[in-house]
Amino acid sequence: MFRRSQLSLAQHVCRQLPRSLSGTMASGGTMAMSKSNEESEDLSRSFLTLEKIDVNIFRASAKCLWRPVGSRFVFGGQVVGQALTAAFNTVREPLLLHSLHCYFLKGGNNEKPIIYHVDRTRDGQTYTSRNIKATQEGIPIFTMQASFKVDEVDPLEHQFTMPVVPDPEELISSVQYIRNRLETETMSDSERIRISEYLTQTIHIESRPVDPQLYHGQKQGEPRRYVWVRAMENIGDNMQLQQCVAGFISDLALLGAAKQPAPVGHQIGFITSLDHSMWFHNTFRAEEWMLCEIESPQCGKGKALALGRMWRRDGVLAVSMAQEGVLRSKI
Repeated sequence: MFRRSQLSLAQHVCRQLPRSLSGTMASGGTMAMSKSNEESEDLSRSFLTLEKIDVNIFRASAKCLWRPVGSRFVFGGQVVGQALTAAFNTVREPLLLHSLHCYFLKGGNNEKPIIYHVDRTRDGQTYTSRNIKATQEGIPIFTMQASFKVDEVDPLEHQFTMPVVPDPEELISSVQYIRNRLETETMSDSERIRISEYLTQTIHIESRPVDPQLYHGQKQGEPRRYVWVRAMENIGDNMQLQQCVAGFISDLALLGAAKQPAPVGHQIGFITSLDHSMWFHNTFRAEEWMLCEIESPQCGKGKALALGRMWRRDGVLAVSMAQEGVLRSKI
């Protein structure tokens, strides 16, 4: 069980981010709009906090690394978010991320720090590129190529139409659904312990699946899912920080869609991300409800592909995602 998972999302920011970012987060709380200096020191224990150890080199303390219950490795979304945090330290403030492409090379060990190396590949007038490499004990575990751009307007534009699904207020949260199962269903002691441990984790990301039975493997269905997600605390107005949090959120539910056609009770022996891409189309607020539309067009030979879109509640397409991962059945 991850003993440090009770951190608030308002603490998920690097103290070494540009001042406009760290200042914005320092004023973002759940109930209040200002934080004392003493409270802001909690940032040193956050999920995305990095220590700047050289101009282009940053370190994530092992104390802040999160290994979810049932997982062997550091959560991939945290590595994505930390890599973005490192990259944003090296670009000028108006730039926003428009795409990222990354590979998970080796599972991260939550008992050892992660070092992020940023290569300032190119600084252009409109587009800026960065390569980020994450290492543990000198061994690469993750690479990312990120591209940033200044905002611009063009009369040529279009987008798909957002799916019509129930509003989040009409749905039950994943946590409440699992808690209800624990209270009402007959299950083995091992499964009860596993669910209880899962419920002790608090990462302050709320999810409300449209079909919770399908989402949580209680019934068989098509490899397509819809889930509303939001950060549970105010993050602030800075879009660079919003994008870092979206990187964290993006790894929560993609590959799960590939398991949905399996019969109920089918056991997965190993699942982990291989590569991950995101394209940022429009601004958003991660603490407001966004709909994740996810589908898995192919699964087989020990791996699966998942595609996703994150929609703002007003129907604007905010982010597109793609991920391939290892997915092996337990034999």
